Amino acid sequence: MTDAKPFAGASNVTAESVFIPASDGLRLHVRAYQPAAAKGLPVVCLPGLARTEADFEPLALHLASNTSHPRCAFALDYRGRGQSGYDSDWRNYNLAVELADVVTVLSALRIQRAVFVGTSRGGLLTMLLAATQPACIGGAILNDIGPVLEPKGLLRIKSYIGRMPAPKDFAEGANVLRSLFGAQFPALSDEDWLSWSKRSWVQTPDGMIARYDTSLGNTLSDFDPDQPIPDLWAQFDALAATPVMVIRGALSDLLSAETVETMRQHKPDIEIIEVPDQGHAPLLSEARLLIQIGDFCRRCDDTEKS
Repeated sequence: MTDAKPFAGASNVTAESVFIPASDGLRLHVRAYQPAAAKGLPVVCLPGLARTEADFEPLALHLASNTSHPRCAFALDYRGRGQSGYDSDWRNYNLAVELADVVTVLSALRIQRAVFVGTSRGGLLTMLLAATQPACIGGAILNDIGPVLEPKGLLRIKSYIGRMPAPKDFAEGANVLRSLFGAQFPALSDEDWLSWSKRSWVQTPDGMIARYDTSLGNTLSDFDPDQPIPDLWAQFDALAATPVMVIRGALSDLLSAETVETMRQHKPDIEIIEVPDQGHAPLLSEARLLIQIGDFCRRCDDTEKS
């Protein structure tokens, strides 16, 4: 472990970077938020396709610093993202390999059971984990993802993954992001866009670079919106006995309201939250939403005890 440091205003919480070798030796990065005295299930955060663990800092800090129910939170960088190693073969940026990486991380951190928070691709991995490793799922939060993916949203994602221009600085990066995502996030402030920019690029001596391997875009090169997309209803149904929350951005073009309603029909006790003025995927930083997620995690703890 390296880079351990307490947070200002939350001196009882340290954040550490943990590096774990995957089965093929590639280095995987995990950000670990650990309170002095943790209670309840840990939370494992899985980001979107080209996103990193940094997206979960507000949530992880909120959960770890809760005065009555502090809990450990772990946020992963998939291979080719953030501080994890880049794979020499972009074909390994697939769900099967990434699922194996998640299992490796869980084993290395000795996490036997957790609440999983999966944004977009992270939610797909959570459903796959439920189908293959059900004992480790103590609860699941699916952030703007479900068993059915809308072609319109995938086509939009394909249009920018690995293709965004390199900005000269973070302020220009904020403008790039606003031009791409402004319609899906109309209520974000200038500060919000700048923060998003800092989570999307890193400043190097050679200029600004994306926080992911841009060859990741190759994984969507064959996507054809006119061809049927396999669904994951069987994998979602593996969560039948598990507490589940689905968060949908009201402006999402990847998770439809119709799919959420069908998820409710499959699992009547599912908890559903719709986030206004946000699309794919909600940023998980709004105070009210953080409280709702924390309350859900405590209900998962109660389920474990019953």
